[in-house]
Amino acid sequence: MFKGLAAFPLTPLINGKPHEKTFVSLIENLTAAQVDIIAPLGSTGSYAYLSREQRARITALTTDAAGDIPVITSIGALRLEEMLDLADDAQRAGVRGLLVSPLSYQPLSQEEAYRLYERVAHAVSVPLCIYDNPATTGFTFTRELLCAVARLPNIGSIKLSPFSDAAQAAAKIPALRREIPATVTLGTSGDPQAAGALLAGADVFYSVAAGLWPRDIRALTDAALAGDETQAAALNEKFEPLWALFRRYGSLRVIAAAAELSGRAAAPCLPEPLLSLQGEARAQLQTALAQRDYR
Repeated sequence: MFKGLAAFPLTPLINGKPHEKTFVSLIENLTAAQVDIIAPLGSTGSYAYLSREQRARITALTTDAAGDIPVITSIGALRLEEMLDLADDAQRAGVRGLLVSPLSYQPLSQEEAYRLYERVAHAVSVPLCIYDNPATTGFTFTRELLCAVARLPNIGSIKLSPFSDAAQAAAKIPALRREIPATVTLGTSGDPQAAGALLAGADVFYSVAAGLWPRDIRALTDAALAGDETQAAALNEKFEPLWALFRRYGSLRVIAAAAELSGRAAAPCLPEPLLSLQGEARAQLQTALAQRDYR
């Protein structure tokens, strides 16, 4: 299941509450584009800012609108008990997998993180994706921990943190694959670096941009997975104005501003105190959107 293109949609908010009609329209666009996985409530979906009830509702809306496309959703939370409650809600809604990040206020030790994944893996009936996202969680997996968690039962994929460049991806992905079970796929995040990681052997693109522009990112993913370096480079170049903004301001603020500017979501669409791009950065994004036809 954890292969191909996994699209991470926004959870558009109005006055701090998810706007269901807008959210469903985003999911319907992903369904029409036939992405391989729909992944609501990732970092792009602002899961950490929403209540249990809101997260359960967003997950249910997604599974209802996704048709036959598998849905995976985040159960990240500060306490294990809350994570298990979220897992129960998500499984009742019909998800096919769960994203698990080592989210905490007090920094976790490597042993504490292992125990977290161990408890969750034995408590759920659907496969887990290890959510390696140190930029937001503040937790960094050692190689030993990542491999140890990958060997737990019920682990389906690893969402790797962004690589610095294609050379690092080409070195790390084959080496990591030799140490983890063959049943665990390797996925790349960090949209600007993803093409190189897919060409280096990653199985799945966990993409923020695909949440708004699934057709173009689908084409990029397919070209890279097929090993077509020329086509992948050309498709990736189309997004370079956006990738430059991603690198400077982070993907969430950029993608939220893009949704607002394109009329896909009302402004402001992020949970306070977060803001989408403002001022000169927003103007740069508007220029980029006007010059390129993103689909």
